[in-house]
Amino acid sequence: MSSIGTGYDLSVSTYSPDGRLFQVEYANKAVEAAGVAIGLRCSDGVVFGVERLLHSKLLVKGANRRIQSADEHLGLASAGLLADGKHLASRARDEAYNFRDTYSAPITAQVLADRLSGYVQAYTCYGSVRPFGVSTLIGGVDKTGPRLFCIEPSGVYYGYRACAVGKGRALAKTELEKLVAKEADGQPGITCRDAIDEVARIIYLVHDDNKDKDFELEMTWVSSTDTAGRHAAVPADLLAAAEAKAKAALEEGMEED
Repeated sequence: MSSIGTGYDLSVSTYSPDGRLFQVEYANKAVEAAGVAIGLRCSDGVVFGVERLLHSKLLVKGANRRIQSADEHLGLASAGLLADGKHLASRARDEAYNFRDTYSAPITAQVLADRLSGYVQAYTCYGSVRPFGVSTLIGGVDKTGPRLFCIEPSGVYYGYRACAVGKGRALAKTELEKLVAKEADGQPGITCRDAIDEVARIIYLVHDDNKDKDFELEMTWVSSTDTAGRHAAVPADLLAAAEAKAKAALEEGMEED
Protein backbone atom coordinates (compact mmCIF):
# COMPACT_ATOMS: atom_id res chain seq x y z
CA MET A 1 0.00 0.00 0.00
CA SER A 2 1.11 3.54 -0.66
CA SER A 3 2.53 5.41 2.33
CA ILE A 4 1.46 8.82 1.00
CA GLY A 5 -2.00 10.36 0.90
CA THR A 6 -2.54 10.43 -2.91
CA GLY A 7 -6.09 11.74 -2.56
CA TYR A 8 -7.01 10.01 0.69
CA ASP A 9 -5.82 12.97 2.77
CA LEU A 10 -8.30 15.47 1.35
CA SER A 11 -10.88 14.69 4.03
CA VAL A 12 -10.48 13.47 7.59
CA SER A 13 -13.54 11.24 7.12
CA THR A 14 -11.93 9.24 4.27
CA TYR A 15 -9.98 6.09 5.02
CA SER A 16 -7.07 5.01 2.84
CA PRO A 17 -7.12 1.43 1.47
CA ASP A 18 -4.87 0.31 4.33
CA GLY A 19 -7.17 1.83 6.97
CA ARG A 20 -5.32 5.06 7.74
CA LEU A 21 -6.64 8.57 8.37
CA PHE A 22 -3.89 10.74 6.96
CA GLN A 23 -5.12 14.03 8.40
CA VAL A 24 -4.89 12.55 11.90
CA GLU A 25 -1.33 11.48 11.12
CA TYR A 26 -0.56 15.00 9.88
CA ALA A 27 -1.93 16.37 13.17
CA ASN A 28 0.56 14.14 14.99
CA LYS A 29 3.33 15.69 12.88
CA ALA A 30 2.28 19.13 14.16
CA VAL A 31 2.71 17.82 17.71
CA GLU A 32 6.13 16.36 16.94
CA ALA A 33 7.34 19.74 15.63
CA ALA A 34 6.48 21.58 18.87
CA GLY A 35 8.57 22.05 21.98
CA VAL A 36 8.43 19.16 24.43
CA ALA A 37 5.81 19.01 27.19
CA ILE A 38 6.27 16.74 30.21
CA GLY A 39 3.93 15.54 32.92
CA LEU A 40 5.19 13.57 35.93
CA ARG A 41 2.92 11.96 38.52
CA CYS A 42 4.48 12.09 41.98
CA SER A 43 3.68 10.64 45.38
CA ASP A 44 2.02 13.89 46.45
CA GLY A 45 0.85 15.41 43.17
CA VAL A 46 1.69 16.17 39.54
CA VAL A 47 4.34 18.39 37.95
CA PHE A 48 4.08 19.90 34.44
CA GLY A 49 6.94 21.34 32.42
CA VAL A 50 7.10 22.69 28.87
CA GLU A 51 9.82 23.95 26.58
CA ARG A 52 8.38 27.17 25.20
CA LEU A 53 10.48 28.02 22.15
CA LEU A 54 11.16 31.73 21.62
CA HIS A 55 10.64 32.51 17.94
CA SER A 56 11.56 36.16 18.38
CA LYS A 57 13.64 38.22 20.80
CA LEU A 58 10.78 40.73 20.84
CA LEU A 59 8.42 38.39 22.68
CA VAL A 60 7.33 39.39 26.17
CA LYS A 61 8.48 36.95 28.84
CA GLY A 62 5.64 34.75 30.06
CA ALA A 63 3.37 35.42 27.08
CA ASN A 64 1.59 32.63 25.18
CA ARG A 65 1.63 30.11 27.98
CA ARG A 66 1.23 26.44 27.11
CA ILE A 67 0.12 25.33 30.59
CA GLN A 68 -3.30 26.39 31.82
CA SER A 69 -5.75 25.51 34.57
CA ALA A 70 -8.81 23.42 33.79
CA ASP A 71 -10.10 23.70 37.37
CA GLU A 72 -8.68 24.64 40.76
CA HIS A 73 -7.14 21.19 41.16
CA LEU A 74 -6.41 20.29 37.51
CA GLY A 75 -3.75 21.52 35.10
CA LEU A 76 -3.47 21.14 31.35
CA ALA A 77 -0.28 21.27 29.23
CA SER A 78 -0.18 21.03 25.45
CA ALA A 79 2.27 20.39 22.63
CA GLY A 80 1.38 21.35 19.07
CA LEU A 81 -0.57 24.26 17.64
CA LEU A 82 -0.85 26.89 20.37
CA ALA A 83 -4.30 28.12 19.30
CA ASP A 84 -5.69 24.57 19.32
CA GLY A 85 -4.29 24.05 22.81
CA LYS A 86 -5.97 27.22 24.09
CA HIS A 87 -9.28 26.16 22.57
CA LEU A 88 -9.13 22.75 24.26
CA ALA A 89 -8.21 24.41 27.56
CA SER A 90 -11.30 26.60 27.25
CA ARG A 91 -13.41 23.52 26.51
CA ALA A 92 -11.90 21.74 29.52
CA ARG A 93 -12.87 24.65 31.78
CA ASP A 94 -16.42 24.51 30.43
CA GLU A 95 -16.62 20.78 31.15
CA ALA A 96 -15.24 21.28 34.67
CA TYR A 97 -17.75 24.07 35.36
CA ASN A 98 -20.69 22.05 34.01
CA PHE A 99 -19.72 19.03 36.12
CA ARG A 100 -19.43 21.14 39.27
CA ASP A 101 -22.74 22.87 38.52
CA THR A 102 -24.54 19.56 37.93
CA TYR A 103 -23.08 17.38 40.69
CA SER A 104 -21.90 20.00 43.22
CA ALA A 105 -18.49 18.37 43.25
CA PRO A 106 -15.18 18.97 41.44
CA ILE A 107 -14.57 16.92 38.33
CA THR A 108 -11.97 14.14 38.50
CA ALA A 109 -9.03 14.02 36.11
CA GLN A 110 -10.26 10.84 34.44
CA VAL A 111 -13.78 12.15 33.84
CA LEU A 112 -12.37 15.34 32.33
CA ALA A 113 -9.97 13.37 30.13
CA ASP A 114 -12.84 11.14 28.99
CA ARG A 115 -15.09 14.09 28.09
CA LEU A 116 -12.34 16.08 26.39
CA SER A 117 -11.15 13.05 24.40
CA GLY A 118 -14.69 12.54 23.08
CA TYR A 119 -14.70 16.16 21.93
CA VAL A 120 -11.34 15.73 20.19
CA GLN A 121 -12.44 12.47 18.55
CA ALA A 122 -15.55 14.14 17.09
CA TYR A 123 -13.22 16.35 15.01
CA THR A 124 -11.91 13.24 13.22
CA CYS A 125 -15.35 12.13 12.01
CA TYR A 126 -16.59 14.95 9.76
CA GLY A 127 -15.23 16.27 6.50
CA SER A 128 -16.13 19.85 7.38
CA VAL A 129 -13.59 20.04 10.23
CA ARG A 130 -9.96 19.16 10.83
CA PRO A 131 -8.33 17.26 13.71
CA PHE A 132 -6.76 19.22 16.54
CA GLY A 133 -3.02 19.50 15.99
CA VAL A 134 -2.21 19.15 19.67
CA SER A 135 -1.55 16.51 22.30
CA THR A 136 -2.85 17.43 25.74
CA LEU A 137 -1.62 16.39 29.18
CA ILE A 138 -4.22 16.57 31.95
CA GLY A 139 -3.26 16.02 35.56
CA GLY A 140 -3.97 16.93 39.13
CA VAL A 141 -5.00 15.68 42.54
CA ASP A 142 -8.60 14.57 43.08
CA LYS A 143 -10.45 12.18 45.38
CA THR A 144 -8.65 9.25 43.72
CA GLY A 145 -5.19 10.75 44.31
CA PRO A 146 -2.62 12.14 41.82
CA ARG A 147 -3.62 11.34 38.23
CA LEU A 148 -2.09 12.06 34.82
CA PHE A 149 -3.59 11.50 31.35
CA CYS A 150 -2.59 12.27 27.78
CA ILE A 151 -5.08 12.92 24.96
CA GLU A 152 -3.77 12.39 21.42
CA PRO A 153 -5.05 14.10 18.22
CA SER A 154 -7.00 10.94 17.34
CA GLY A 155 -9.07 11.34 20.52
CA VAL A 156 -7.64 8.34 22.35
CA TYR A 157 -6.37 8.91 25.88
CA TYR A 158 -4.23 6.93 28.30
CA GLY A 159 -3.31 7.18 31.97
CA TYR A 160 0.40 7.62 32.72
CA ARG A 161 2.85 7.70 35.58
CA ALA A 162 4.97 10.00 33.40
CA CYS A 163 4.50 11.25 29.85
CA ALA A 164 6.30 13.40 27.27
CA VAL A 165 4.93 14.78 23.99
CA GLY A 166 6.44 17.00 21.32
CA LYS A 167 9.89 17.26 19.79
CA GLY A 168 12.47 15.16 21.61
CA ARG A 169 9.85 13.07 23.38
CA ALA A 170 11.87 9.86 22.82
CA LEU A 171 14.83 11.13 24.87
CA ALA A 172 12.50 12.59 27.48
CA LYS A 173 10.62 9.29 27.83
CA THR A 174 13.90 7.44 28.31
CA GLU A 175 14.80 9.73 31.21
CA LEU A 176 11.30 9.49 32.68
CA GLU A 177 11.41 5.70 32.52
CA LYS A 178 14.52 5.79 34.72
CA LEU A 179 12.62 7.76 37.35
CA VAL A 180 9.58 5.48 37.19
CA ALA A 181 11.80 2.37 37.37
CA LYS A 182 13.09 3.46 40.79
CA GLU A 183 9.53 3.52 42.10
CA ALA A 184 8.80 0.13 40.53
CA ASP A 185 11.82 -1.32 42.36
CA GLY A 186 10.21 -0.49 45.67
CA GLN A 187 11.94 2.81 46.34
CA PRO A 188 9.83 5.72 47.66
CA GLY A 189 7.97 7.64 44.95
CA ILE A 190 9.42 10.97 43.89
CA THR A 191 7.96 14.07 45.53
CA CYS A 192 6.82 17.16 43.64
CA ARG A 193 9.75 19.21 44.93
CA ASP A 194 12.24 16.64 43.64
CA ALA A 195 10.27 16.24 40.42
CA ILE A 196 10.65 19.95 39.64
CA ASP A 197 14.43 19.49 39.46
CA GLU A 198 14.12 16.32 37.37
CA VAL A 199 11.64 17.77 34.87
CA ALA A 200 13.80 20.88 34.42
CA ARG A 201 16.88 18.72 33.87
CA ILE A 202 15.12 16.60 31.26
CA ILE A 203 13.80 19.61 29.34
CA TYR A 204 17.26 21.21 29.23
CA LEU A 205 18.73 17.88 28.09
CA VAL A 206 16.15 17.52 25.31
CA HIS A 207 16.62 21.13 24.19
CA ASP A 208 20.40 20.71 24.00
CA ASP A 209 20.01 17.46 22.05
CA ASN A 210 17.77 19.14 19.46
CA LYS A 211 20.09 22.16 19.14
CA ASP A 212 16.98 24.32 18.92
CA LYS A 213 16.49 28.07 19.32
CA ASP A 214 16.29 29.81 22.70
CA PHE A 215 13.48 28.75 25.00
CA GLU A 216 11.73 29.65 28.22
CA LEU A 217 11.02 26.99 30.82
CA GLU A 218 7.43 26.97 32.05
CA MET A 219 6.49 24.81 35.03
CA THR A 220 3.42 24.31 37.24
CA TRP A 221 2.44 21.80 39.90
CA VAL A 222 -0.46 20.40 41.86
CA SER A 223 0.67 19.16 45.26
CA SER A 224 -1.41 17.93 48.16
CA THR A 225 1.26 19.20 50.56
CA ASP A 226 2.80 22.32 48.99
CA THR A 227 -0.17 23.87 47.14
CA ALA A 228 -3.07 22.41 49.16
CA GLY A 229 -4.21 20.49 46.08
CA ARG A 230 -4.43 23.57 43.84
CA HIS A 231 -2.86 23.96 40.40
CA ALA A 232 -0.32 26.78 40.56
CA ALA A 233 2.86 28.05 38.94
CA VAL A 234 6.08 26.77 40.46
CA PRO A 235 7.45 29.53 42.75
CA ALA A 236 10.15 31.67 41.14
CA ASP A 237 12.83 30.63 43.63
CA LEU A 238 12.21 26.90 43.10
CA LEU A 239 12.14 27.39 39.33
CA ALA A 240 15.39 29.38 39.31
CA ALA A 241 17.10 26.76 41.50
CA ALA A 242 15.87 23.95 39.24
CA GLU A 243 17.15 25.73 36.12
CA ALA A 244 20.54 26.31 37.76
CA LYS A 245 20.82 22.61 38.64
CA ALA A 246 19.74 21.64 35.11
CA LYS A 247 22.39 23.86 33.51
CA ALA A 248 25.05 22.51 35.87
CA ALA A 249 24.09 18.91 35.07
CA LEU A 250 24.21 19.71 31.35
CA GLU A 251 27.69 21.25 31.61
CA GLU A 252 28.89 18.31 33.69
CA GLY A 253 27.64 15.92 31.01
CA MET A 254 29.50 17.85 28.32
CA GLU A 255 32.75 17.68 30.30
CA GLU A 256 32.42 13.91 30.69
CA ASP A 257 31.92 13.56 26.93
